[in-house]
Order: sequence, then structure tokens, then C-alpha cells
Amino acid sequence: MPTKPTFGVFMPQGWKMELASIDGAAAKWEKAVEMAVLAEELGYDSLWVYDHFHNVPRPAHEAVFECWTTMAAISQRTSKIRLGQMVGCNSYRQPSVLAKITSTVDVISGGRLDWGIGAGWYENEYKGYGFDFPAPKVRIGMLKECVEIVRSMWTEAETTYDGTYYRLERANCDPKPLQDPHPPILIGGGGEQLTLRVVARLADRANFNGNPEEWAHKAEVLKGHCKDVGRDYDEIEKTISGEIMIRETEAELEALGSKSLWGQPMDQWRANSLVGTPEQVAEKVQAYLDLGCTSFMPWNSDFPDDTTMRLMAEKVIPNFR
Repeated sequence: MPTKPTFGVFMPQGWKMELASIDGAAAKWEKAVEMAVLAEELGYDSLWVYDHFHNVPRPAHEAVFECWTTMAAISQRTSKIRLGQMVGCNSYRQPSVLAKITSTVDVISGGRLDWGIGAGWYENEYKGYGFDFPAPKVRIGMLKECVEIVRSMWTEAETTYDGTYYRLERANCDPKPLQDPHPPILIGGGGEQLTLRVVARLADRANFNGNPEEWAHKAEVLKGHCKDVGRDYDEIEKTISGEIMIRETEAELEALGSKSLWGQPMDQWRANSLVGTPEQVAEKVQAYLDLGCTSFMPWNSDFPDDTTMRLMAEKVIPNFR
């Protein structure tokens, strides 16, 4: 477990329409790289991307840069900041191929990969890209097998696996990741009956969202699953993503209004997100720390503007270091 909280930031990649105001794919990519490099310069611990193909809340024919090619490119433009996915969609790649991709990214980044993985949920992407969209129970069963396969391929000379959903015979994965014993495994999702049970068995880190009361409830559910499967709850880092927007004054915040992607009014959005002045956001961070949260990697709702990114780095994070 980290002795101090860690703080990550997303880079803009288009999924949430944040690059729509920029003309041309090349210029959009230039802005994405600019923000990724800035994150490292500002001292953030980690940099995150989504694993999606279609925009939200609905497909809009707007650029979305793919997760793993983006990670590979950014690994060569940065040198210290860790690189994570919030979170990879298991269904979009065979676990064996994912093991190869992740091990390669860990090596070419100098051992900076934080591997995020989840069961997948965005149905129109599945249909648009030709993937089957099975029931949640099946997708979560596939997620469990994926984590088992990837971890084995990272650490064993060869992997033979005979599961319900995947079968491998003498799969090789070389080079292995640089990190020992392997890159951290973050499983995203708050499904209380199935997903959090997989987290209890297999994850190094858990990510679920919500206001402090909701987040604390998920943590308690995870604690129960850990007890059931014989896992030490404190071995698992608890993290939060969500959304963030910071301005120096209340007047600036009110003038901007709600930036909720899902249409929440300002009061509701502020209650459920890290939205406020630097002092208010620091208080919200402390509330989650008091509940056992260890890492924060929220989405900057004012992208491609860098105001929130700078204020978080300069006026909030120093309170916790």
C-alpha cells in the first residue's frame, strides 16, 4: 500500500468529445500529446486513457484515439509518469494478445504500466465493431479468465489454459514485463455480486466511483468478498476516478456551470465529483482518504483547457505530499 496518496490525470483522447473544438486529426493529436507531456512536467504520478472507440454519450463521428497505440506513443514522449487505462475492455482483445501488448508497453516505457481492465459495457461499440455482447455474468466470467491468463503469461515461461471461455496451449509471451513480480492489476467496476468478487480474488487495485457515502459502501462490499475468499482486504489499493473541475472562485465555477457529460445539474454534479475551489477539492480528497482511498485519477471536465490540471497540481496535491 502506498504511504502517501497518488494522483493521476487523464490525457484528452476524444472519447468525451473534448477535442471536438479543435480542427483536424493532426491538431487534435498534437493537443493530446501536449497535455500528456504537461502532466509529467506538473508532477502527476500517473497518466490515464480510456479504452473506447465511439464517443459518449452517443457516437458522433468525432476522433477517438485508440487506447494502446496512444499508450505506446506517449510512452516515448514521457519518462517518469506511470501509464494506465481506465479501464481496458476485455472483450476487445484476446487475453493472450493483451498479455503481449501490455508486456511490450511495460518494456518500452521502462516499467511504467498500470494495467487497468474491466468487463466492458458500451453496447453500441460492441455492435459497431462486431463483438458479441453477452450477458453481464458471462462478460465478468471472461474478465476473470483474462486476468488469470495475462498474469500467467507475464510470469510463466509458457501458459496452457483450459477455461470456460478461453483455451491456450503453450502460449509464449516474451519479453516479460520489467516490473517485478508484474505490473499492478487494476480492475474497474462496482458490480457488487460478481465484479467485486473478482476484484477480491485477483486485483492489486480496485476502482469504483461515487460520492463518499457510495464509495464507502462499495469498499464495504469488497471487504466482505475479501473475507469470503480469504484475501487480506488491506492488500488491495482502493482508487477513484470520476470527474474534476477546479476554479479559483465560486463565481468562476458558477459562470461555467455543470460540465457533467451525463447532464447532471450543477448541484448534483458538484456533490458527486471533485468540483470546487482548490480548498473545497482538497477537503473532498481528504474525505475519500479518510475512507481508505489511496489513489485519485479523475477526468478533467474542462479539457482541452488546462486550468484544472494546473490548479490540481499546484494548489491541491501539495496538501498531501
